[in-house]
Amino acid sequence: MKFEHTSVLLQETIDGLAIRPDGIYVDGTLGGGGHSLEVCKRLGPKGSIVGIDQDAAAIEAAGIRLKDFGEKVTIVRSNYCDMKSRLHELGIDRVDGIILDLGVSSYQLDTVDRGFSYKEDAALDMRMDTRQKMTARDIVNDYEEKDLYRVIRDYGEDKFAKNIARHIVMERGKGPIETTGQLTEIVRRAIPMKFQKKSGHPAKRTFQAIRIELNRELEVLRDSLDDMIGLLKPGGRLCIITFHSLEDRIVKSAFKKNEHPCTCPSDFPVCVCGKVSKGSIVTRKPILPGEEELKVNSRAKSAKLRIFERA
Repeated sequence: MKFEHTSVLLQETIDGLAIRPDGIYVDGTLGGGGHSLEVCKRLGPKGSIVGIDQDAAAIEAAGIRLKDFGEKVTIVRSNYCDMKSRLHELGIDRVDGIILDLGVSSYQLDTVDRGFSYKEDAALDMRMDTRQKMTARDIVNDYEEKDLYRVIRDYGEDKFAKNIARHIVMERGKGPIETTGQLTEIVRRAIPMKFQKKSGHPAKRTFQAIRIELNRELEVLRDSLDDMIGLLKPGGRLCIITFHSLEDRIVKSAFKKNEHPCTCPSDFPVCVCGKVSKGSIVTRKPILPGEEELKVNSRAKSAKLRIFERA
């Protein structure tokens, strides 16, 4: 299957990066290379971009899409949490801009055997990096009920999390849960019918929660933000697109902390903690997709773009 992915908030992100033609840029979630392609078009002879992704299919697709830009482009198979060390290996200490487009790609959702989608029946997988041993099947069959409840409640923000966790444990007592179809049916039975009609597909939140837990998406984001801000040159920008309220909260809070890191009590006349601002938040409110984009790409609905500029 061809790697298809529509880059969300594309123009807004490219504008937000404020690209310098001779700059060095990093696309930490390369995907099919949509954002990187637009960056490449704006680079001069000395400009370059490093694309990072853990998905082999994304790496292959982006390589084809960006091949005309030759040595301007370096593609690395890795997780963006290792960005600092990967850049160090390439002899890069500081960059002019970084993009993160979080969440799952259209390709991953639409490739049935990757097991991300509740709309098709496939093996329970959901790994962003297929080199990883643990899969969604392990979480569904091996997690204790209280841990399943925590994952679905916290990452799926589902008010029926307790009931869904109980139904999963009950069902797997009869035999292992192997497929996305089985899991979808279990979730469907755990949610009262009158609520199923109101809020989209009943399994959506559970699938999202298991994917986030399996790929450690929130931990990776939380642990990487300070490093990425530290990698920026003065005036360099970090553009992050989130699709989940918890991701957005993490980004918002990290940007605030880097803008105002002082921990002194408010009644101190001068700062004595010595923590200096790393820069400023460009977007006081997140940038949201416009009506035109939502018409052509329904998956953009929950997207939010936040931008930070290094001092």
